[in-house]
Amino acid sequence: MADPYQNNAYHQGMGDGYGTYGEGGGHDGYGYQADYPPQEEDAASDATEGHDEEDQMYEGEYQGIPHPDDVKAAQRAARTKSHTASSAASELAELSEQYEDIMEDCGHGRFQWTLFMVLGLALMADGVECFVVAFVLPSAEKDLCLSNAEKGMLGLVVFLSMMVGAFLWGGLADKVGRRQCLIVALAINCIFAFLSSFAQGYGFFLFFRLLSGIGIGGTVPIVYSYFSEFLKMDKRGEHLSWLCMFWMIGGIYASFTAWGIIPRYGWGFSMGTEFQFHSWRVFVLVAALPAIASLVGLTFMPESPRFLLENAKHDEAWMILKQVHDTNWRAKGQPEKVFTVTHIKAPKTAEDEFIEIQAATGTAVQRWAVRSLTLSKLVFRNVASLLSAELRFATLFMAIIWFCMAFSYYGLSVWFPDMIKHLQNEEYASKVKVFHRERVENFHFNFSLENQIHKEGEYIRDKFIKIEMKSVKFEDSLFEDCHFEDIKSTDTVFENCTIRSTVFYNTDLWEEKFINCKMENTTFEHNKHGCHLDTVEENDVLIYLVSFLGSLAVLPGNIISALFMEKIGRVKIIGGSMLISAGCTFFLFLSFSQSAIIALQCLFCGVSVAAWNGIEVVTVELYPASKRATAFGVLNALCKLAAVLGSSIFASFVGITKAIPILLSFCALVCGGLVALKLPDTREKILQ
Repeated sequence: MADPYQNNAYHQGMGDGYGTYGEGGGHDGYGYQADYPPQEEDAASDATEGHDEEDQMYEGEYQGIPHPDDVKAAQRAARTKSHTASSAASELAELSEQYEDIMEDCGHGRFQWTLFMVLGLALMADGVECFVVAFVLPSAEKDLCLSNAEKGMLGLVVFLSMMVGAFLWGGLADKVGRRQCLIVALAINCIFAFLSSFAQGYGFFLFFRLLSGIGIGGTVPIVYSYFSEFLKMDKRGEHLSWLCMFWMIGGIYASFTAWGIIPRYGWGFSMGTEFQFHSWRVFVLVAALPAIASLVGLTFMPESPRFLLENAKHDEAWMILKQVHDTNWRAKGQPEKVFTVTHIKAPKTAEDEFIEIQAATGTAVQRWAVRSLTLSKLVFRNVASLLSAELRFATLFMAIIWFCMAFSYYGLSVWFPDMIKHLQNEEYASKVKVFHRERVENFHFNFSLENQIHKEGEYIRDKFIKIEMKSVKFEDSLFEDCHFEDIKSTDTVFENCTIRSTVFYNTDLWEEKFINCKMENTTFEHNKHGCHLDTVEENDVLIYLVSFLGSLAVLPGNIISALFMEKIGRVKIIGGSMLISAGCTFFLFLSFSQSAIIALQCLFCGVSVAAWNGIEVVTVELYPASKRATAFGVLNALCKLAAVLGSSIFASFVGITKAIPILLSFCALVCGGLVALKLPDTREKILQ
């Protein structure tokens, strides 16, 4: 008996520049066997023994209901007829139709759900990365002695590094491979996230977080491109939307673990005074777990067969498609169903030949240099092709939509917690206690001082021992023959004070905390050098609660957009969600309390997530396979740039005015929503 899979060699056609997989009599280079391969009687499986398929009657036949297989066959025949009628049909368009037919035969099942979980963890890691620095900053600024400028740079470097990573890995994924690039990107993220948790200085911590961000920046453009190429047309919009949910899960995971770990200051260790490992560093390690899990899972996943076909690797692509087919049908209880593809056509490009010729010459270093130079040229050529005549308007429209959405979303994401913090500070300042011209002699302060201002006071022979000073200010005061010992202070200053014959022993009151003070016979002994975390809970749990609720509010929008992505259409979901989000921004004028701001944040996040889901689905569908990850990377890099601008501009108006941030976000969302309505409907579009 002849083996139907014996002819697995790739043959290069002479006339049309196609590579043909195997042999067969299929039309347009896409061969299906008319029936399953002939089997000997002894080879019949238990599942088919005593069963004659030709005699089986489809139960809907008497009702005039067409069999699902007949519907698929009719759709396939219609596409073939349309393709034959068009004399201008390109080679890649033919491959697209062939590939869609193959994915229909492979079905949607266990393989896609396994890949869904693995890639979802990678997307979850990206969501976690956006929150890590914001959560650790209150503790890290004390542990690493950060100034306001250094804190700003640390927050900025997260988005800048992810912007570089999106552009870099998106471009490489179209030339090197989706799976390979994603593995390297996640490995870089894991390695440098691990190292950043042990960095004791600001410089090293900043450098490691920069490299970690470059690694994780590649996940979004690669994940969506990778997963979409294993989905058939009628499942694409819905399941890409379900995949978006993992970004929300990343935010929930980050806020929940930060809430449970960072305030636990006992969860750490130290090695002398030079090496400190506090609880916030434990959180940095825990935050890397989704990336590690995804990295492990990817080692068991195959490369995208569509990418392999685009790069003339037909044998590998056929084996992966057969694996997808067999995995799904075995899980559905039909192991006897055979993968009937006998050959696939795919173009072999001049770019591939160029790399092959160079790889056969020179030394290893020369080959590496030529490959790197060639790869760089191909990536930048691919980026430039996004502005070609056929893609120019799609790229322009998508760039406007991505920028407007990111500017408003990330700008308001910073504005919400900053406004809450501003309201907290105002409330705290309103409760300050002011002591004017008090005179205290021979008194032992053995209780903490908090939120107080002491003006023109006199403190004679007083003792301040084992106490904490939080938000305390002494102005124009006199300290004479006083003794300060074991003092821990936060936001405490002495301004225009005279300090005579006073001893400071084992305190964290440094010179910077004495502003324009006159020192007379004053000594400092065993002062605490450097910065130290307070043992009390300095981190307000509200920051974690706000992030947790904001991420959780995304759930309803995610579910609704996933269920209606195919029914309503991507364009209407994007345009409608952005315009509704624009309307929600006017409610921000009513944000006079912390609870109102939290409620409005949840409302905005819940509505805007539908627009994000639609944007990511359309970005996948508008571009051909050879440019898909590149386009996604460029647009995602633009998104991160808009995030930097939005967060910087919106934060600068906190405590000054609400009108400008509200009007900016409204205008951006309306602009993006109106442009989105001009996009083509891609629901019935075969992936190019």
